Amino acid sequence: MSKTAIILGATGLTGNILLKKLIEDKEYSKIKLFSRNSVSIKSEKIEEFIVDLLSLEKESKDFIADEVFCCIGTTVAKTKDKELYKAIDYGIPVTAAKIAKENGIATFIVMSSLGADAKSSVFYNRTKGEMERDILCKKIKHTYILRPSLIGGDRKEFRLAEKLGKGIMQILNPLLTGSLKKFRMIHPEKIATCMQVLAKTKPGVNILSSDEIVDKSNN
Repeated sequence: MSKTAIILGATGLTGNILLKKLIEDKEYSKIKLFSRNSVSIKSEKIEEFIVDLLSLEKESKDFIADEVFCCIGTTVAKTKDKELYKAIDYGIPVTAAKIAKENGIATFIVMSSLGADAKSSVFYNRTKGEMERDILCKKIKHTYILRPSLIGGDRKEFRLAEKLGKGIMQILNPLLTGSLKKFRMIHPEKIATCMQVLAKTKPGVNILSSDEIVDKSNN
């Protein structure tokens, strides 16, 4: 089997790990990257499209693949303007899903967040929930939404609040058992592995909580 994958957000923490995994995966012969900046990884499998992701619809002719992995996301601290924040966290994934549907791509896997709820009074959670809702409305045959909790690992940029939160969660993680497991901090490696597994097994339209992501990555 020789597949083509699209990754949105390959320069980010999880997307970069996923890219490395797909490069090593013999099922993939081409990996198309749609990004604002080039990745530092070199591989004959990689085809880069350095574009304005806020105008992704202009790239529809090149947006052809077997699967789309959407790892796009920002933070309120990094993007304080709510309009821009929504254009990134809602607009890019939903536009990608729209193009995927129009171009006959049957598998769409997207990172959301714990607490996503289109009816939430919290802007961050509401934006993620609206993104999920409108992607599901596209009715792509194999659609998977991942809702990780706080993501561990080392980012390129320093985020003080996140670093403090990770320190606290490292202490709390062992105490979060049973129904509270979904609140445990999760490593980006687990998220990337889960995405890779979902693309291979195609279990149907599904929304996975953080603990389910870990379980799937361990299969």
